[in-house]
Amino acid sequence: MSTNTVSSALASPAVEEIPWNRKKASPAKIAGTIIGYLSMVVVSAFVLLPFFWMVLSSLKPNNEVYAIPIKWFPSVWHWENYATIWTKSDMTTWLLNTVFFAVIVTLLQVFTGSFAAYGFSKIPFRGRTTLFLIYIATMAVPWQAYMIPQFKLVSAVGLSDTRWSIILLQAFGAFGVFMMKQFYDTIPEDLSEAARLDGLSEFGIYWRVVLPLSGPSLAALAIITFTNTWNDYMGPLIYLRSQKLYTIQLGLKLFISQYNADFAMIMTGSVISVLPILIVFLLGQKQFIAGIATSGMKG
Repeated sequence: MSTNTVSSALASPAVEEIPWNRKKASPAKIAGTIIGYLSMVVVSAFVLLPFFWMVLSSLKPNNEVYAIPIKWFPSVWHWENYATIWTKSDMTTWLLNTVFFAVIVTLLQVFTGSFAAYGFSKIPFRGRTTLFLIYIATMAVPWQAYMIPQFKLVSAVGLSDTRWSIILLQAFGAFGVFMMKQFYDTIPEDLSEAARLDGLSEFGIYWRVVLPLSGPSLAALAIITFTNTWNDYMGPLIYLRSQKLYTIQLGLKLFISQYNADFAMIMTGSVISVLPILIVFLLGQKQFIAGIATSGMKG
């Protein structure tokens, strides 16, 4: 092919790129698009409205929080509420405990989930499918069904009212194994075979070949685990007795019992408890969406 032909081919636009050759959208399609966008705006407003009200209520005078009719914006903006709550409560301890539990559990859940998923996906052994199905079937058992036996077991080994009671019980989960296996099944087996021929062990293949390819799925699992651990209320309520171990959820419950009429401060504490989760999700939303898409869990 001559240089002139190549240049003319590169210079000439595609037929569909020429404005007058584009097919005009029908009125029905335009109307459907408008209705779709309006529906999403309405649903988004419905979801965000409670959070918006909570943030505004945290800045109101106390007598305006539940005023009737609803007064959305405060007459006086009390920004000092976000400083006062640190002196009225043990917020620093609660947040540090929650961050500790959320980070440790997330790291362990990501490692154990991805490691077990590699075995189920890439290492053939007798009964693999049956064992995986039995393990995944535990997701269908509600936690309330084995809550009491689990508490007795933890108490019997002396781990009740310790950090280990929360860490060990949440560091392993079938959901993470299921999610990561869905992704590992999409990785070509040729990569693992080539690594075995190069002399890598199974752990080496997992660590140096499979894990670097799992970034989006690992990020999605980390966000889900971090959010669940941060918002967990029943686990700390059952196993933690000492106030020095309280998480933000237990701390807010204690704060409400002490200041049950100070609604503005209660809203302030609620905003502080939600804000870290919002930041984590906003920072990792691209990885979260990519991880859900690549793990075969799309709705």
